Amino acid sequence: MEDHMLTGLASIILLGIGAQWLAWRLRFPSILFLLIFGFLTGPILGFLNPDVLFGELLHPLVSISVAIILFEGGLTLKLSELHDIGHVIRNLITVGALVTWGIAAVSAHFILNLNWEIAILLGAIVIVTGPTVVGPLLQHVRPVARVANVLKWEGITIDPVGALLAVLVFEGILLEKLHLAGGHIFLGIFKTIVIGSLTGVIFSWFLVFLLKRYLIPDFLHEAVTLMFVIGSFVLSNHFQSESGLLTVTLMGIFLANQKKVTVDHIVHFKENLRVLIISSLFIVLAAQLKPSDLSIINLQSFVFLFILIFVARPLSVFISTYGSELTWQERVFMCWMAPRGIVAAAISSLFGYRLMMNGQPQTEYLVPMTFMVIVGTVTIYGLTAVPVARWLKVARLDDQGVLFIGAHRWARKIAKALQTEGFDVLIVDTNRNNIIASHKEGLNTYYGSILEERVLEGMELDGIGSVLAMTSNNEVNSLAVIKFLRQFGRANVYQLPSEVTDKEKSKEMTDQHQGRHFFNESSTYVQLTESFAKGAVVEKILLTEEFDFKAFQTSSEGKSTPLFVIKDKKNLSVFTVEQPLSPQAGDELICLVSQ
Repeated sequence: MEDHMLTGLASIILLGIGAQWLAWRLRFPSILFLLIFGFLTGPILGFLNPDVLFGELLHPLVSISVAIILFEGGLTLKLSELHDIGHVIRNLITVGALVTWGIAAVSAHFILNLNWEIAILLGAIVIVTGPTVVGPLLQHVRPVARVANVLKWEGITIDPVGALLAVLVFEGILLEKLHLAGGHIFLGIFKTIVIGSLTGVIFSWFLVFLLKRYLIPDFLHEAVTLMFVIGSFVLSNHFQSESGLLTVTLMGIFLANQKKVTVDHIVHFKENLRVLIISSLFIVLAAQLKPSDLSIINLQSFVFLFILIFVARPLSVFISTYGSELTWQERVFMCWMAPRGIVAAAISSLFGYRLMMNGQPQTEYLVPMTFMVIVGTVTIYGLTAVPVARWLKVARLDDQGVLFIGAHRWARKIAKALQTEGFDVLIVDTNRNNIIASHKEGLNTYYGSILEERVLEGMELDGIGSVLAMTSNNEVNSLAVIKFLRQFGRANVYQLPSEVTDKEKSKEMTDQHQGRHFFNESSTYVQLTESFAKGAVVEKILLTEEFDFKAFQTSSEGKSTPLFVIKDKKNLSVFTVEQPLSPQAGDELICLVSQ
């Protein structure tokens, strides 16, 4: 028995993380592989049975996991993003949610032939989209900032709304007075808002109070924060069922927007924890299905899905965005981005189990239909979002722009050369004279320290895909690289090679605290400064069949240093010490040519 449980737990981790990695390699939404692996190991092969493995602990574990996910989602929400889109978010999670709920409930009753109780409950459940699926799809598609912010806020804030409606409908069903539950629903909404808000604000304020006065040691910051999240979630639910989801979401928003203590390390910890939780939850919930559940899926199910995608979502979006500044292309793309995720799966599993124990008829349809909606929406949106975004011209699919850290004279020359070739450039410095000079040369600038805690909130990074740290201070370059690792990935952050000798290098920061060294080993700050002082210039060279890269190296040895290669007029790559590039005929080189 013990070996069976150990094998089951290990399988969940291996399958979950393996699915995440496979999805990254194949550039597909990870949820598709997570669901496939869950279906294979659960209802199809019968290898994994979560009900046997976890017993009565399954649903409490799922609830706590969802709470952590929503808290992490709240940590990504900045109130400054609401300046232009706040009313759209409000409409989407109120009027838009009601529109989706009504259409889904009516469709479930008349198309799926469900009784009104289960139809209304299913309609409430499929309101939610969720950060577990919207977030990865937004990273994959990379829509323009305004659309991305709307969808991100909606995906996180709609979860407590959907969960609240679902639990109130569920309680009405148990009371067997759903048709008279209007007052009950309004009272439940009021209690949820009051209890959830107060609990979230009090717990997050107290956590900030402790952090600000150094009453929690650094090594316990993440653990104590997790303790506060789980404690507030359980306490809020004790006084009002499912109000804990609102509590933890507000806690995340409060911590992300307060300015008294830094929470970057907590955000990083929660992001890593989220990956593990999401991977495990989808495997477990998909494996919980039974073979008989899959037989419920029929033609009517696909008609129901069609109505959700092509009727309910567009109507909800266009009503919610009426009178806003969003373009029609942005609205259409929002219509095409409403995948359902882990919260819908968790709520349906929880309520389906409880109603089944209560003997409610047609409860067996709740979980399979919810999973059918999850799989269908994720598959359709996941496979088509990129071409739709391209067609509507609302995507930033291949961010090739460069963020230059350091605006001294030769950094400006390199940045200007890239800008001339059509690439977005943003140049950052704390020296006002350098910024003024950059602005006069037509470069996009940001005046301030790259090491400031909230510098990312003030920078417009649309179109930027990589970072070049080229100040005279190697430690500043390394710290800047560390700051942007999560934003751009380790493969896309670069810094100048250090000036120190081999013996001194052993005392420098380790590789994990540095970016990739760009250009070549001799491209240090001092040597590049000397080269430009002697008249070196940045030039573009076109490679041909007759004059290939090898011929270029032979003819320009000691005179030219390749900096970048441009493929197909649009793809920019940086020469690095670790992985030298091999440009082909037709590519363009951006080089530093000595005089």
